[in-house]
Amino acid sequence: MNKLTALLLIMVFAFLNNITAQEIDLLIKNGLLIDPKNGVSEAMDVAISDGKIHQVAKNINGNRAQKVIDAEGLYIAPGLIDLHTHNFAGTQKDAMYSNGWNSLAPDGFTFRAGVTTVVDQGCAGWRNFGTFKENIIDKSKTRVLAFVNIVGSGMKGGAVEQNLADMDPKLAAMAVKKYPEIVGVKVAHYIGPEWMPVENAVKAGDLADVPVMVDFGTSEPVLSLETLLMEKLRPGDILTHCYGATRGRGHVVDDSGNLNAFALRAQQRGIIFDVGHGGGSFEFTQGIPAIEQGLKPNSISTDLHIGSMNGGMKDQLNVMSKFLNMGLTLEEVIERSTWNPAQIIKRTDLGHLTVGAEADLVLLELLEGEFGFIDVAGFRMDGTKKLECELTVKGGQVMWDLNGISRPHWSEAKQ
Repeated sequence: MNKLTALLLIMVFAFLNNITAQEIDLLIKNGLLIDPKNGVSEAMDVAISDGKIHQVAKNINGNRAQKVIDAEGLYIAPGLIDLHTHNFAGTQKDAMYSNGWNSLAPDGFTFRAGVTTVVDQGCAGWRNFGTFKENIIDKSKTRVLAFVNIVGSGMKGGAVEQNLADMDPKLAAMAVKKYPEIVGVKVAHYIGPEWMPVENAVKAGDLADVPVMVDFGTSEPVLSLETLLMEKLRPGDILTHCYGATRGRGHVVDDSGNLNAFALRAQQRGIIFDVGHGGGSFEFTQGIPAIEQGLKPNSISTDLHIGSMNGGMKDQLNVMSKFLNMGLTLEEVIERSTWNPAQIIKRTDLGHLTVGAEADLVLLELLEGEFGFIDVAGFRMDGTKKLECELTVKGGQVMWDLNGISRPHWSEAKQ
C-alpha cells in the first residue's frame, strides 16, 4: 500500500467516524428513566436526533453524540403535560380569562417546571378562538392545546358565562373540527339550577368526539355531584377541582371525612378525576382522606392563572410534590402528569419517550428534607420530598437549564 492510498483510507475512516459522531444531536446519560407508557423505571440513556427520540438503551456510546448531558442522580421523564391552565392572556377590559388579565402567557411558567405541553381550559369560545390561536398558541414555544368553552364568547366572567343562548353545541363542535389545537369542550362557572350547560357541552363532545371537562359548583340551588358523575357525564369526561371544598357544590369527602361511595363508582365507570389545584380548588381535608380511602387522581394539573401562581399552587412540580407526600409514588405522579393526560385528550403522540416520538423530556431531581406545602384554605402540610426541574427539552431543544449542565465550562471558551 503506497502512502497516497494509506492517506486516502485514513481520510475515509475519519469521515465515516465523523458521520457516526453526528448521528445523535443530544444524549442524556446516567439517569433513571421513568416512562409509564413503556413500563420503564430503570437506568437508561436517551438519544435525540432531529427533534425525535432516536434511541433508548443502556450505555449508549457518547462518542456518537454532538452533546452529552450527564444525568447522574436525576430522573428522566417525558415532558410534563399540564391538563388545566389558563393562557388566553390579553388586555381587554372586563375580559377575565378570555383575552384578559387573569390568564397567563405560558412560556414564563412552563419550562422551568418541566412542562412542555399545556391544555388551556375554556378561556376561548368559538367566537374568539382564532384570536387566541393567533396571539398565544402560534407565538408560544410551549405546546398549547385547548378545550373550547361551550360559551361562544369564552370565559369572560359575569353575565357572559350565564348566557344559555350562547351555549351552542353545534358551533362549539365546529370549532373543534376547525382547529386541531382544540382537544375538548369546557363548561364552567354557571350558577343557575339548570343542567343545560353540561348537557350542551356533552352534545358538543359527542358531535366532535372529544372529552368534556366540567368545573362544577356555585349553582343555586346546589346541583348533585353524584348526578353529574353518574348520569350526565360520559366515560372519559373530566371532573376538575376534584379535591375542592368550595361552597355551592358537592364534595368527594363528606363532613365526617368519609369518601362518598359514588366517587369511586364514578371513577370505575371511566370518569376522569383531575386535580386542577388553582387558587381556590384544592384542600388537604378533601385530598388526603380521599387518597387514603382509594380515590387517587387520574391527572395532576395546576389550574394556572394569576390567582394561583403565587399561592399554594405555585407550579406543576409543587402540585406533584404534594401528591408524593400524600402517598403516591414517583412513578404515579409522573404517569398522572405525562401519559395519563395524553390519553385523556387523545394525543397519544405525547407523554412518552418511545423511539420516533417528539423529543420532549425533563430531568428531575428528587430532593429530600423538610418542606412545607400549602392548600387554598391556607393550611400547611409538612413533607420530606420535593421535585425540582434541572433541565427541560422540547422538540430536541434545551428550553430550561437550571445549573448549566448542558453547557461547556467557561474555561473552554476560545479567546
